[in-house]
Amino acid sequence: MLNYGRYRRNPVLDYPEREWPNREIEKAPVWCSVDLRDGNQALIDPMVVDEKIEMFQYLIKLGFKEIEIGFPAASQIEFDFLRQLVDRKMIPDDVKVQVLTQCREELIEKTFESIEGCKQAIVHIYNSTSTLQRDVVFGMNREEIINIAVQGTKMVKERAEKFPGKIILEYSPESFTGTEMDFALEICTAVQETWGATKENPIIINLPSTVEMTTPNVYADQIEWMNRHFKNRESIILSVHPHNDRGTGVASAEQAMLAGAERVEGTLFGNGERTGNVDVLNIAYNMFSQGINPELNIEKVNEIIEIYERCCKIPIHPRHPYAGKLVFTAFSGSHQDAINKGVKAMRERQSEVWQVPYLPIDPADIGREYEPIVRINSQSGKGGVAFVMDTYFGFKLPKSMHREFANVIQKISEKQGEVSPDQIMEQFRMEYLERKEPLHFKKLRVDDLSDEITSEFDTKVTVLYTDHGVDMRFEAVGNGPIDAVKRGLQEKLGEEMKILDYEEHALQSGSNSQAAAYIHLLDVDTGSVTYGVGVSSNITRASVRAIFSAMNRLGIGGRQ
Repeated sequence: MLNYGRYRRNPVLDYPEREWPNREIEKAPVWCSVDLRDGNQALIDPMVVDEKIEMFQYLIKLGFKEIEIGFPAASQIEFDFLRQLVDRKMIPDDVKVQVLTQCREELIEKTFESIEGCKQAIVHIYNSTSTLQRDVVFGMNREEIINIAVQGTKMVKERAEKFPGKIILEYSPESFTGTEMDFALEICTAVQETWGATKENPIIINLPSTVEMTTPNVYADQIEWMNRHFKNRESIILSVHPHNDRGTGVASAEQAMLAGAERVEGTLFGNGERTGNVDVLNIAYNMFSQGINPELNIEKVNEIIEIYERCCKIPIHPRHPYAGKLVFTAFSGSHQDAINKGVKAMRERQSEVWQVPYLPIDPADIGREYEPIVRINSQSGKGGVAFVMDTYFGFKLPKSMHREFANVIQKISEKQGEVSPDQIMEQFRMEYLERKEPLHFKKLRVDDLSDEITSEFDTKVTVLYTDHGVDMRFEAVGNGPIDAVKRGLQEKLGEEMKILDYEEHALQSGSNSQAAAYIHLLDVDTGSVTYGVGVSSNITRASVRAIFSAMNRLGIGGRQ
């Protein structure tokens, strides 16, 4: 039996005056990428310097203005990497590098050595504040924990006053989500006052969900409570650093923004310790889908994936939001039908607003235009097959034909799984376009009889064809070429047929365009019905081919 009795609910904040549920996200936060620190330290095979440089340059290309480099005081590799960026002048003037350090003098001293020559930098200090860590890790009381943060702040301040560039202090009460709110406020305020934060020289207070401990709404309550109780709020940039232990990192970040967070630290695709950090791209694409500028250059998701997978050696899950190979793919028949109708409606209405069922954004807007939206397997329906025939090959199958052809593809998918568009088209050719036995249409001549007053019909046709390989010929008259050909075949073969439906369309534009014709034919003797399809640069010839195609599918010529 599952031993759930070992666990206890984490306490939640009693905060009935919350206001964040009534707010909406209206603009992008300040983004800080921690891919090169929090993300890199979580890799089985950490990045080498060349990969770090490539990732750094790409993060700049994506539009990040704040990038945490690493822990240069604790890692010689990260120290040397940062020195390369500085010495090679690879840090743009509008980009702030961020360095993490514990509140220990020798580490802070080493940290300032690493950023020497930077025009501006964020020095990020932290210490753990949760009740659990105070008890089992540090064995310290509240005053002792506050003293660590204050002394660390003083050490940074002393060096910042002598530093030729601009230093911004960031403080994180690590394991904030497990910290009593009054203590979290007390220690953050102590750091804020020690630093001497002002509106002109603000401090970043970063409140991480170092470990997700409960539902996102509780984290939002904690953020809003802190936001409303800070002194001199204008001197604080309120930042969050959500992790994803409960699988709700994105929700936690978005609700924290509603609660007053102005800055979000995270990684591309959510890489990081344990289940990872918050996925910055996920939040950014969510904003984009709501018509909000995410203020990141995320139009080419495939390029982002390629660089991320190469540098991090971690594959993107096929169902990963927005980036996964299958997220813009529909296998379900009802989904396929709805997508088909939605795309068609947008085209017909010439709408500038994207509204397609099951597709929150246009895949083309993020560089996914070459990937199939609809794919066919045994779960797919008639709408999906029709969508593929239209989208890929230009055949707009009559609605009553959808089920007939879908049944053909269903049998294939049940044997092999997914059926590719090329396989679907090949089967269409075999079933309809190249169905030339036992009757094979060869030539057609059409004469207009409309000027002959004595004629009951206005069209005469002469048709050459083969039946089981034997050359045959007939002449017939009717009300138009299609009626005349049908009458001639009925007389020749001794079979009564009825045309139930007829449709046609151009396959492509231009003077050399091909036309497709669809004939829905009934064998009156047996009651069997089927479609035939014909293609030709001449619409009359295409229609005649469709009649022969349908007759072959019904097996009429074989009874001659």
